[in-house]
Amino acid sequence: MWTTSIAQAAGQAEDFARLRARFEKAFSFLQETDLLALPTGKVIIDQDLVFADVQCYTTMAPEECPFESHRAYFDLQYVAQGEELFQVAPVSELTPSMDYDPQRDLLFYREPAGSSQLLLRGGDFAIVSPQEGHAPRRMTAGGPCQVKKIVVKVKIG
Repeated sequence: MWTTSIAQAAGQAEDFARLRARFEKAFSFLQETDLLALPTGKVIIDQDLVFADVQCYTTMAPEECPFESHRAYFDLQYVAQGEELFQVAPVSELTPSMDYDPQRDLLFYREPAGSSQLLLRGGDFAIVSPQEGHAPRRMTAGGPCQVKKIVVKVKIG
């Protein structure tokens, strides 16, 4: 599944085109790697330009999974196993709950009044830009679920 916020997609076309080679490396990694065999942790794909963060976790209630965004990287979030709800909203509509942490490239937000919601299952992915806040790790109506996810970070600059 390919997804990005429809409202943001047209404005991001230039970024995707400019970063095409990096996204190609990200997708090649996802296609050519035995993702279920990967241990958790960081996998370098192309220095600090493209890398993967392999995660294993149990999905949680929304109040335990705040919206977040990143300024230096696009996120390509690929669910290798399990399922989760993944919510997205423009950062312009979000209220920060902390100061931006440049070391972690991370900013958390308060829960918005509205957002788009996606159900990501094994084999699905979502791409989010720095202009999009996202809330991963949320459990579905079926309750908590074990998830293995590969978050490939694609540097903007």
